[in-house]
Amino acid sequence: MNNEQTSKTPFSQKGTDQTTSSVAADLKQAASKKYDEAVTEVRAKADGAKSNVAGEVKDFSDVLRRASDELRDGSAQERTLGQISSSLADVSDQIRDKDLGEMVQMASKVARDNPILFLSGAALLGFAASRFAKASRDHTQATANHRQADKTAQENSYVSEGNPNAQPMPSVPS
Repeated sequence: MNNEQTSKTPFSQKGTDQTTSSVAADLKQAASKKYDEAVTEVRAKADGAKSNVAGEVKDFSDVLRRASDELRDGSAQERTLGQISSSLADVSDQIRDKDLGEMVQMASKVARDNPILFLSGAALLGFAASRFAKASRDHTQATANHRQADKTAQENSYVSEGNPNAQPMPSVPS
């Protein structure tokens, strides 16, 4: 190829480099924008969850406060429930006021400073979650069994009312 043919080519190296860098900059800007949108959405969801947790802790604190109010004034149970209620109200306020990063830092500090306390709390939380899951599953199974029994009773009632010669259908184990 001679110089004359090279200069007549539609794409020069300089133009290709500019186009490539322009596309790369556009891609980088689009990725940055999507990243910022994702971070904003995650923070919004985390704040919503944090608010829900704080509300649940506050509600539990209120229940303990009412239970404390119903006990005899000055009793050990009344004082204990009052202190627990007050502590939970403080925890609720801290959860609501701190951002997610600060909460993670606090949890890691507790884990470093008091590993036994942290592991005990994690085990207790896991135990409570497993009991809740088991109770939910048992309730769901009991409800399904109850519905099946009702359905069988209705079928047998319908058959016996509609045809005096009909025999009740045997129940089929599921």
